[in-house]
Amino acid sequence: MKLIRNIILTLVALIFSVNVANAGEKWDMALAYGAGNFHSANATEFAKNVTDKSGGKLTIVTHPGGSLFKGGEIFRAVRTGQAPIGERFMSALGKEDPLLEVDSQPFLATNYGAAMRLYNASKPEIVKGLDSKGLVFLYAVPWPAQGLYSKKEINSVADLKGLKFRAYNAATIRIAELTGMAPTKIEAAEISQAFSTGAVESMITSPTTGKNKKIWENGVGYFYDIAAWFPKNMVIVNKDAWNKLDADTQKLIMSEAAKAEKKGWDLSKEGNKNDKKALADAGMKVGKVNTALKKHFEEVGATMSKEWADRAGARGQAVLSAYK
Repeated sequence: MKLIRNIILTLVALIFSVNVANAGEKWDMALAYGAGNFHSANATEFAKNVTDKSGGKLTIVTHPGGSLFKGGEIFRAVRTGQAPIGERFMSALGKEDPLLEVDSQPFLATNYGAAMRLYNASKPEIVKGLDSKGLVFLYAVPWPAQGLYSKKEINSVADLKGLKFRAYNAATIRIAELTGMAPTKIEAAEISQAFSTGAVESMITSPTTGKNKKIWENGVGYFYDIAAWFPKNMVIVNKDAWNKLDADTQKLIMSEAAKAEKKGWDLSKEGNKNDKKALADAGMKVGKVNTALKKHFEEVGATMSKEWADRAGARGQAVLSAYK
């Protein structure tokens, strides 16, 4: 009886180990934005495609809306292996690497063609920098062109003075400093509350964010289409988690990442048009700034680009040279 019991226990252990082996790897993917946001929807499709095509070798489960880690925590979580994969707003990571801020330099790239050229010029250095931090870069997708939201009408440089401004990275804080606005750092998930409580009364962000937040419900009546920049979200993987995968699965991920990147850029272009219409349909005044304000913002952009190039050093100068 003892022999039979040992044989049964051995068989059970073997079956269990086979099932574990067949289960493959499971990755929890941290996403900062809500499930309805086009970045999250695109990442969810990417995760499903990899899962379905990997033959059981890898399952990616997405966690949108900061439910796994909040936006500001995702980069560290992936880097330390707390989450094997995640998406993060690139230019919020300027302290990690100034190259990650290149797409948020005002008026450096003001249309999708220029944004793609800037991406192609900066990507090799960005990938190298992330690799040195133990991260694998998969893909990046831009937000629609950034515009200026305000509770108050803005007709002159003087109207910017003292305006309580929502900042989310070093670049937006610097814009506030150079224009006389008063910055407060607010993550995307806290935008509605910040406007409704009066903590902020203006911001520069995409029409998509404003539409998704129904920002008009918080007393924001103006959107100025200044097309300041096209910041990107990137999807990154912890290198230790990556190295556990076989070559075929790695190749599959990179193939699906390329598809997700292309689709993401197309979705961004659609949002750049449709989401501005949604703001207008909701009763917001959507338009351009006047010539004097446009010139002022361009001067601010030139100052910031020079400051960024000095901070980024030879790598930054090489990227700008390749771009131009």
